[in-house]
Amino acid sequence: MQHDKILAYRRWLENREYSAATIEKYTRTLGRFFRETGAQEHPVKEVVAAWRDSLVQKGYSASGVNAMLAAVNGYQEFCGMPQNKVKPLKCQRKVFCDAERELDKGEYFRLLNAARQSRKKRILLILQTICSTGIRVSELKYITAEAVNKRRASIRCKGKCREILLPGELCKRLSRWCARRRIRSGPVFTTRNGKPVDRSNVWKEMKALCKQAGVAWKKVFPHNLRHLFARTFYQLDRDLSKLADVLGHSSIETTRLYIMESGAQHEKLLNRMHLLL
Repeated sequence: MQHDKILAYRRWLENREYSAATIEKYTRTLGRFFRETGAQEHPVKEVVAAWRDSLVQKGYSASGVNAMLAAVNGYQEFCGMPQNKVKPLKCQRKVFCDAERELDKGEYFRLLNAARQSRKKRILLILQTICSTGIRVSELKYITAEAVNKRRASIRCKGKCREILLPGELCKRLSRWCARRRIRSGPVFTTRNGKPVDRSNVWKEMKALCKQAGVAWKKVFPHNLRHLFARTFYQLDRDLSKLADVLGHSSIETTRLYIMESGAQHEKLLNRMHLLL
């Protein structure tokens, strides 16, 4: 019965146009919730709260707990029982990010060089496309031959539409790629079967470059390219609202997370204050 409910919840999320990654995460988390709590298909608030607290005791971060709780709270909405939703943990906003997980510009260029030396042209162009536009990896399918010709792409994601400009030099490189691959219309980046590349395709190809590039494995995943774009854009423009529009964020608070400096940079700032005698 719970399996059927989870499948119905998945369809509910799909109808509300949640991203594929979010749908997968939410349904997986809901399955875990039922396994760990033994709850019935309509879990009461006390059971959800106890599960939330157990995750804290297991050492999960507040943000991690809240991300999992969002899946269960969403399920309560689906069941028509919003009164059984549980409040997330209160988190103080971090002022710096984990340097061990953030990709910097030098590491990004080493990945590009590794792809170039390995003659992996497709992943080389994909890395540059994501990092120079700030799109999500799921939005690569909107980088089409038509978009390259117009130097702008229309992106549709999470029920929202936005238009982004494509850098001129990137368009030149993508045009040459399309000419060699005889791509006259549709997505620029496809698999051998002609389907648009997906997150798993890009993730695997990026991870394969780590050793040659000398970049830590845990730093190399598509979303980090989007973060690098955001930090670089903000350093040049300092307009948080514009950056939020470019990234397709509904909330500036989300954008703030993308532009956090590393702990090392924050420490340098503290040292420059010279407040110790």
